[in-house]
Amino acid sequence: MRGIRIVAVTIVVLATVYSDISAAQSRTPREKAKREAFFRCKDQNGQTHYGDSMPPECLGQDTEVLNENGMLLRVIEAEATRTKRLQVEAEEAKVRKEKEQRALRDRTLIETYLSVDDIERLRGQRLEQLSAQYRVTEQNIANLRDRQTRLQTQVARFKPYSEKPNAPPLPDHLASEMVNTVNGMRVYQESLEANRKEQRELNASFDADIKRFKELKGIR
Repeated sequence: MRGIRIVAVTIVVLATVYSDISAAQSRTPREKAKREAFFRCKDQNGQTHYGDSMPPECLGQDTEVLNENGMLLRVIEAEATRTKRLQVEAEEAKVRKEKEQRALRDRTLIETYLSVDDIERLRGQRLEQLSAQYRVTEQNIANLRDRQTRLQTQVARFKPYSEKPNAPPLPDHLASEMVNTVNGMRVYQESLEANRKEQRELNASFDADIKRFKELKGIR
């Protein structure tokens, strides 16, 4: 009889274990996460709050998700924390990019030029190209001014520029040519300004290259 009781108890224990295993296996991942995780955070006053679900006091605060053994699984960032983290990451990325660009510039200087004279020679060539473009633009402006003078002489014979009572109205083609001439002069003037700016920036860029090249080469 004692043996029978032992067997019966063993069967009950095994059945209970099997039931628990089956129940655990039948849980969905979401149900398992709910049972195996809880939340922890500190409010603005430094008080710690826990909960099987997100405590109301944790809203807007960094919240830790822990497993049943108290080990950290992940952190739910507050909006302020996320914003600050993204700002820091963006700043770090900017610093890395600037460092990479400086390294690339240094490498390019060393690999491209043998001496300061090489840099000066290239600057002279680039400036001469811009100066040549500048002179061409100036000549175009001079030509447009001559055309404007001729057009003004012609336009003066027509209304509303002529004071003669029987002066004919200004022809459309003359009005259109005058407008195009004035607009063309404006465009060329803007081109001159852009050219002067480019020359200044080119000079500044080459000055910086020469200074850095001397630093890299130890030239005084």
